[in-house]
This record gives sequence, C-alpha cells and structure tokens, in this order.
Amino acid sequence: MKVAILAVQGAFIEHEKVLQQLGVDCFEIRKSSDLEQDFDGLILPGGESTVMGKLLHTLNLYDTLKKKIQDGMPVLATCAGLILLAEHLTDDDTVHFGTMPVSVKRNAYGRQIGSFYTEAECKGLGTIPMTFIRAPYIDKASPEVEILATVDGHIVGARYQNQIGLSFHPELDENTAIHQLFLNTIKKAKQAA
Repeated sequence: MKVAILAVQGAFIEHEKVLQQLGVDCFEIRKSSDLEQDFDGLILPGGESTVMGKLLHTLNLYDTLKKKIQDGMPVLATCAGLILLAEHLTDDDTVHFGTMPVSVKRNAYGRQIGSFYTEAECKGLGTIPMTFIRAPYIDKASPEVEILATVDGHIVGARYQNQIGLSFHPELDENTAIHQLFLNTIKKAKQAA
C-alpha cells in the first residue's frame, strides 16, 4: 500500500509522520512527474485552500488528481483539503475538485482566535481528539453523504464513497484512529478492484 500526500503547501509533513508511524509507504506530490508512480490513496492536508487550488493548476496536478478521486481513489481530506473536495462553498463561487456533495463554510470559526481543541464522538471510532485551526465546517450535506462527526451542531466529519472530509487536523493529535479508518478504506477499495 502506498499513499500520496499533496505537498504543495500546508501541513503535509505531520501526515507523513503518522503514516510512517503506522508503517505505511508514502511520498509527496510536488510536481506532475510525481503522479507517474502508482499509489492507492491520497491525502489532501490542511493549509490555504486558495493557494493549493491555484498550485494544483499551475503545477498540472489538477486533472489527474480529480480523475483519480472521481474514479474512486480513497482520499483523506483535512481542513483545507475538505474545501478542495467540496461541491459548493458558502459565500464563495470557487469550486476546486467538487467531488464531495457538501457545502462548506470556510473559516467558519473565525480566524486564528477561532482555533480550538475538543474531544467528540466519531462514528465507528468512539471519542477522539479534534484540533481545529481556522477550520471550516460542512453546513449542508446531500443525503448520500455519511455524517461521521458533529461538534456544537456543526458537521465536522463526513464520508462520501471513498472520500473522508474533516474540518479538524487528526495529524496533530497522537490518536491514529482517523488515519487507520483511511487505511481501511484503501484496503477495501483494493479488495473491490
């Protein structure tokens, strides 16, 4: 099993460290030639979604990655990564990959002062730590989207097909349950192929 991590901007190294801790082979996507190797799953990390969106096009990564996601490649998207997947952004006409039928509110908790830590229930995983940094949340989800977690009445974790979108940063906490959920999604996808 090999996981690719979008590494054009943002918090990608923390995801790499978790995968290495779990014994999973991973590599960084920085340029189009990185997409020539085979991989089984994709992580879209937190960071600046606007910058990432532009770099995906500038570096000729967008079309290949969007096709892989549409074709069912498992994706773990955290914070800005969730914004990249969203079909719609509240108060913003920008659409990046648009592969997850949800509407996402950017910087929903305010700027840096709106960063916080909590522990909450995540479907199938029990109570897990959740670190939010200038986080978005999902304000609308299509019926086919599975809600994984809510905090204060807002959707902060969802799954659609093989896409897992989160408002928080599981890579910043010691609990590896989210990454293991993602790796299990990859295993199931490989078995189904």
